[in-house]
Amino acid sequence: MSDVLNYDADCLFCKIIKGEIPSAKVYEDDLCYAFKDIDPQAPVHFLVIPKAHIPSCAAVTPDNSAMVAHIFEVIAKVTKEMGITDFRVVSNCGPQAGQSVPHLHFHVLSGRDMTWPPG
Repeated sequence: MSDVLNYDADCLFCKIIKGEIPSAKVYEDDLCYAFKDIDPQAPVHFLVIPKAHIPSCAAVTPDNSAMVAHIFEVIAKVTKEMGITDFRVVSNCGPQAGQSVPHLHFHVLSGRDMTWPPG
């Protein structure tokens, strides 16, 4: 995981990781950080982000893909600890898909019925 602790000084999520911008922490370890979404779209809505600056899903490579696997392990652990059995995980890739912060992140949503197809 060669991208570990590679920050982008202009990135909102990198600033959150570094503590420059406050957030409501849900979970943290050496590789990732989870925090409550500031505009929740469900009763439970938090983001899980790598501490390495990876711009989006399109930037996942063999060198950093273990980070993504770790994030999904964290999602499974945190939702289990929260007593959540039904949830949705979303990652938008690019502006047209709704990605507003160019740092790989996974939305975890739960606590209401999720419709399909998503909007």
